[in-house]
Amino acid sequence: MKKKNSRKKKIVLAFSGGLDTCFVARYLSDKGYEVHSLFLYSGQTNEEELNNIDVLAGEVGVKSHKAIDISQDYYQNCIRYLVAGNVLRNGNYPLSVSSERYFQAARVAKYAEQIGACGVAHGSTGAGNDQVRFDTVISVLAPDLEIFAPVRDDKLTREEEISYLKHQGVNINQEQHKYSLNEGLWGTSIGGDETLTSHRSIKDSSNHNHNHKENRELALSFEQGECTGINQSKFNNPVETIEALNQIGKDYGIGMDYHTGDTIIGEKGRIAFQAPAALMIIKAHHLLEKHTLTKHQMQWKNHIADWYGSMLHEGLYMEPAMRDAEKFLESSQQYVTGEVYIQLRDKDFKLLGIKSPYDLMEASNNQYGEKYTGWDAEDVKGFIKIYSNSLKNYYGLHRELINYEYSQ
Repeated sequence: MKKKNSRKKKIVLAFSGGLDTCFVARYLSDKGYEVHSLFLYSGQTNEEELNNIDVLAGEVGVKSHKAIDISQDYYQNCIRYLVAGNVLRNGNYPLSVSSERYFQAARVAKYAEQIGACGVAHGSTGAGNDQVRFDTVISVLAPDLEIFAPVRDDKLTREEEISYLKHQGVNINQEQHKYSLNEGLWGTSIGGDETLTSHRSIKDSSNHNHNHKENRELALSFEQGECTGINQSKFNNPVETIEALNQIGKDYGIGMDYHTGDTIIGEKGRIAFQAPAALMIIKAHHLLEKHTLTKHQMQWKNHIADWYGSMLHEGLYMEPAMRDAEKFLESSQQYVTGEVYIQLRDKDFKLLGIKSPYDLMEASNNQYGEKYTGWDAEDVKGFIKIYSNSLKNYYGLHRELINYEYSQ
C-alpha cells in the first residue's frame, strides 16, 4: 500500500551541527524534502550552544528544530552498567561515542513516527561505525521508515560537502570544521587528518584548553557502584556528579588519549578522545571493587563486562542477552559503597586509596605478608602439599617436559 503524500517529503534528521549533518539538512531540503532536525545531547551543552545550533539549523534550511536532553535515559540504561563493568575498550577507551548512539537513534525513530515522517536521516559516512549503529536501531524499531544517508550513499568527501554548502550560499568556516567532534556526557571523541595516520597527534589547541594547577586531592563517593558525590558534596543524581567531574578534569587536562581498535566494518580505526569523568570514575570504582568483591565475583564480572562493552561498541545494545548481563552487573554492586581518594595532577591523576564499611581487607584479622592468626605452620604446609598434588602427579609422569637450568 502506498504511503500518503503528506508523509512522503517529511524527514527527521539526527542533527549535531557538524559539517556532515549541515550538508545533509541542506541537501535534502534542496531535493524537496521537509527536514525536521533533532539535536540529541547528553551533558556538556549549555544554553548558548543550544541557541547556536538552533540558529545553524535554520541557516541550512530545516523546517523545524528541536533539542532533547537524553542524559538521564543514557545514564540509567547504559552508563551505570559501563561503570559497574569498568568497561574500557582495549584497556583505555570508555566507549564515549558508541555507547550513546542507541539512545539517539531510538529517539530519532520515535520522533519521526510522532510527526508522521516517511524517513530519518543521519550524517554518517560509509567508512565508520555509526552508520551500522543508526541503521540497525532504526530498522528494528521503525522498519517502515526510509533511511537517508547521502554522505555515505554518494561517497562524498568533506571538501565536496563544503563546496556544495558554499555554492548554496551557506557560509562554512573550514577551520572550524577541520575536526569532527562528538561531545557527550561520557566523553568527547575527536577525529581529523592526524587520526587517519598511526603516528600523528592532535595539538592541545584542538582539544579543550586546560589550566595549570597545583596537585589537588578529591574524595569520590560511591553508593552501590554509582558515583554520587565529590568531597562530601552530594548531587541530585549521578549525571550531575559526572558533569561536575568532567569540568574539574578538563581544568587539569585529564583524560586525553588516543584509541586504536577494530571497527564493525573490519578496519582498524583511530580517534583522539577526552573523557575525564569517565576515566576517573571507572578507575576509582575498580579500586573500590578490589576491596569489596570476592575473587570469583571479579573474575566473572570482568568476562561479562568485556563482552557487554564489545556488544555495545558493535551496535548490538538491543540484543536481549545484554539485559541479562545488566542484571548480573547490577547485582554485583550491592556492597560497592565507600569513598575513593584520588590526586589530580597536570594531565593525569593517581589513585590513593579507599574507605568502605565493606572493605574485605579490613574485615580480616590477618595482614598479608606479615601476620596470620587463623592457621599455623602445619596447616599451611598441609595445604601446599594438597594444592601442588595434581602438578606433582603430572610431571612425575612427564619428566621430559620439565626444562630448567641451575644458575651458577
